[in-house]
Amino acid sequence: MAKNTKAYIALIFICIVWGTTYLFIRVGVEHYPAFLFAGVRQVVSAIIIMVIGLAMSKKVDLSLTSLKHQALVGFLLITIGNGLVTWAEKYVPSGVAALICSLMPIITVMINLASAKGERPNLSIMIGTLVGFGGVALIFRDNIADLADTQYLLGMIGLLCATSAWSLGSVINKRRQFPVNPVFNSGLQLMFGGIFLLIASPVFDTYENALVWDTEAFWSLVYLIIFGSVAAYTAYMYALKELPVGLVATYAYVNPLVAVILGYLVLNEQLTWYTALSFAAIMTGVYLVNRGYIRKHMAARRERVKAKDILQTPVTAGSK
Repeated sequence: MAKNTKAYIALIFICIVWGTTYLFIRVGVEHYPAFLFAGVRQVVSAIIIMVIGLAMSKKVDLSLTSLKHQALVGFLLITIGNGLVTWAEKYVPSGVAALICSLMPIITVMINLASAKGERPNLSIMIGTLVGFGGVALIFRDNIADLADTQYLLGMIGLLCATSAWSLGSVINKRRQFPVNPVFNSGLQLMFGGIFLLIASPVFDTYENALVWDTEAFWSLVYLIIFGSVAAYTAYMYALKELPVGLVATYAYVNPLVAVILGYLVLNEQLTWYTALSFAAIMTGVYLVNRGYIRKHMAARRERVKAKDILQTPVTAGSK
């Protein structure tokens, strides 16, 4: 099977599975402290992934440079990204959380443009960004009464911070890759992120109503470990390595749709016309931003090729 075919299969897998994780996170945090729940999930997942990585290759890069990179990416993607999403779902419906997180491709492109010298957004990117954030405004409009609840408002802010951190971590990981045993490196990122979450748990979690055992929460944790972390995170890192970061970011097209439908069917979460309009607006925004980003890079590539052809054209002496 061609390498790109495998990468596209990995991307499809991510699109579906990460859409289901919002439901299982919501079930888990109803019974267990959020950061503890997320930390246990990621540390156990990390051990499994690192063992798989070592089974595939005994070669690992444990240099200080590599460890610092994996720790930084793990902190951004897992501790802040996944940790804040998990915490926010204690107060925000899973479908709403997924819609907020679907802004990730737009924020990723904005970070790419902001961090590149001389880069300016084209019209498609600017319109897409406005439309996408307009979709978020519709979510706030639909839940305006809930904003009076401080925990709900903080949950929404936490989701926006989580999405921004995940976008930044993805860009950093794409720009500076460590090719030695990427599967093991993925495990390291989860391990660092999970450990930071466990450290944060006593500070931010409350254990008052936590249960020692709950069947639903336990199986939610098992699902999140096996599919949400081990399988999907490895697939995400593989897709990120083989495909453009803007393309990989399009998994956010499908995730919110899966999450909203599951939240409605399983958790009886509210589904209104504002929800549908918000989804349509955010997805349109993501499409326009990605289209503008792709066109911008295609134009830049044509300019580079043109400049190279000019430089390689032999200079002939003028006739006398």
